[in-house]
Amino acid sequence: MPLLTYDIWADGRAEPAPDLDPTGPAHYRWFHFDRDDPALDPWCDSHLPEIVAQSLLQSETRPRCDVFQDGLIINLRSVNLNTDGPVDLMVSLRMWVAEKTIVTVRLRKVFALDGIKDSCARNDAPPTVGQFLGQVVQGLSERTHDVVLDLTEQVETLEDAFENDAAPEASHLPVPRKTIIGLRRYLVPQSAALTALLNLESPMLNRLDRLHLREAVNQALVSSEALESLAARLSALQDHIDAYIARQHSRNGYALSLIAAIFLPLGFITGLFGVNLAGMPGVGWPGAFAALCVGIFVIAGLSFAILKWSKLL
Repeated sequence: MPLLTYDIWADGRAEPAPDLDPTGPAHYRWFHFDRDDPALDPWCDSHLPEIVAQSLLQSETRPRCDVFQDGLIINLRSVNLNTDGPVDLMVSLRMWVAEKTIVTVRLRKVFALDGIKDSCARNDAPPTVGQFLGQVVQGLSERTHDVVLDLTEQVETLEDAFENDAAPEASHLPVPRKTIIGLRRYLVPQSAALTALLNLESPMLNRLDRLHLREAVNQALVSSEALESLAARLSALQDHIDAYIARQHSRNGYALSLIAAIFLPLGFITGLFGVNLAGMPGVGWPGAFAALCVGIFVIAGLSFAILKWSKLL
């Protein structure tokens, strides 16, 4: 059984449909199914063209908008706001839109449809098929836009660290990068599908419907373009972090090299005078140790002066 079925009139009045026929007495009829509903397959086989049924029942989808006979096959994706996964695990929404029938199928809850369901309960449903499409796209676009804004704030926080001379931890980058990759996988082709929908010459979309749809599609395109920008900014940020770490390693290695250059002759002298063999100078002289220490300090000072003169320090 469908999750809900409404007969919707041209004045926005909506009533639960008394049967499961594709059309009814109202301006159009809306069916909303769960993909795992065992009754969905036989209903689609009985009431929809074969190609349409296959598009609604397939296990994996990508965003598309295709004309078939007198209707539209539309597959869209929504950011995942359910508790069973991250937002980039995008939720599929399959649609068949005809002049008198709308069928929507989902695998997980699509929150963009909740607003339409609530408006049906208030007898303020979208009066036309075109306005229904506009509200669906608007709901998807707004939720995607909110997620993109949150990602933008995360990236700006990471970028601000460089402006304050404090490089961000490289471990902070994988999470937003993974989210952006997951979103771009579907939002880039979805932008193309929505543009195709907007450019369709269909009697189901009047001038007012196109105006509402244009605003929703524009917001979706803005979000897609923002994701492209964020991906580039994170890539540049990763390059900056790599260069920062490389400079730190180089500076540390340089400092160790200078220390080694100073202590290398000192180590040689102390090693030489530390051998336990007869004939070592100063063995019988009480001031030999003090003279050795003074010599070591003199050699260390000369080494430092030579490095300074060579502009290595």
